[in-house]
Amino acid sequence: MNIYDYTVTDRSGNEVSLKQFEGKVLIIVNTATGCGFTPHYKPLEEMYEKYHDQGLEILDIPCNQFAGQTPGTDEEVHSFCTLKYHTQFDQMHKSDVNGPNALPLYTYLKSCQPFQGFGKGPKALMMSTMLKKIDKDYKNNPDIKWNFTKFIVDRTGKVTARFEPTQSMEDVEKYVVSLL
Repeated sequence: MNIYDYTVTDRSGNEVSLKQFEGKVLIIVNTATGCGFTPHYKPLEEMYEKYHDQGLEILDIPCNQFAGQTPGTDEEVHSFCTLKYHTQFDQMHKSDVNGPNALPLYTYLKSCQPFQGFGKGPKALMMSTMLKKIDKDYKNNPDIKWNFTKFIVDRTGKVTARFEPTQSMEDVEKYVVSLL
């Protein structure tokens, strides 16, 4: 299988085939409305505005698996994003990214780009310390560790990168631009 064989559900309950994004650069991100990383919506929207016409698409998949930081309905999540961050990219149906109910898309993404660490710096140290309390072996599994993990898919459908929420949004943008 490849990325274009997968579907997600939009916030209205309709199936969305990833085949419609063939030839585009995709950022697939699990999001939350009440997280310390929620401000990532701002640079994501700025990237969308700058590069959408060049072929960038953002697949926003809200997830409530990390400390319950995405309460509310799909419509409430959408309203939050459009009112607070003026997002023009749509939010999909709130979904699991880990565990037995994880979206098959996320199982695929994690198999293509497993966890490689949080990098360096205060946010990376904070995340590592917190996750050691939750899962002592967190470094050795591909699971999504927290909200705003970003997977990048190139124009051919290859999952080429995984950016943890602790990584700089400037680095994400530079990488995306290199694929456009």
